[in-house]
Amino acid sequence: MKPINLRKKAVSYRKKGYSYNMICDKLNLKKSTVANWTDKVPYTPNKKVIERIGRAKLKSALFKHKQRMTEIKEMTTLAETELGKVTTRDLWFLGIGLYLGEGTKTHEYVRLINSDPQIIKAAIKWFKEICHLKNENFNPAIHLYPDNNIKKTINYWSKTTGVPKKQFGKTQIDKRINKSGLKKQKLPYGTLHLYIKSCGKKEFGKRLHRRIIGWIKSSLNQINAGIA
Repeated sequence: MKPINLRKKAVSYRKKGYSYNMICDKLNLKKSTVANWTDKVPYTPNKKVIERIGRAKLKSALFKHKQRMTEIKEMTTLAETELGKVTTRDLWFLGIGLYLGEGTKTHEYVRLINSDPQIIKAAIKWFKEICHLKNENFNPAIHLYPDNNIKKTINYWSKTTGVPKKQFGKTQIDKRINKSGLKKQKLPYGTLHLYIKSCGKKEFGKRLHRRIIGWIKSSLNQINAGIA
């Protein structure tokens, strides 16, 4: 079964009240993978789960689940209040942080790598609003595993990024046996390598890379000033 379908199946089983262990047995998945995919799905155990774990344990499990969901909601609300409205300068520093963690730094070309669509969309917004790039400057390339569907994945990332499919580079397939089975479950759409091309403008080539690295170094120098 394809990773995307596996994820949908796992979510469906969770909504029907199946436990993590039961979903793992049905779909041959690791518990950590199932938990990652369904941790935000409201959970009410079905009869099979009740029979398996017993009512006393079930009551305790339900209480902990409800407590966890309540705290997640409370902390999310608190975080939104603390953060307030994100300004252009906030976006600038968020992008610097993203590039520090996920961008190419040792070679003089601009590239950011991630599998999370929210991070990729934030990076594109940063490149457009802070670095003044346009859609034509984006040259995405996808890294997949053998069981990923190439066509569906390209469609997904094109829709997510707003970048036309014709601008995507060659898709790379990782065929290493020791990694493929694990990664295909966790990364149903692979990893996006967001390359920036200059389109003949020097300010969007090596100069942009040097500028970004300058922002990173200047930020770190100021933050670390006076710290032993």
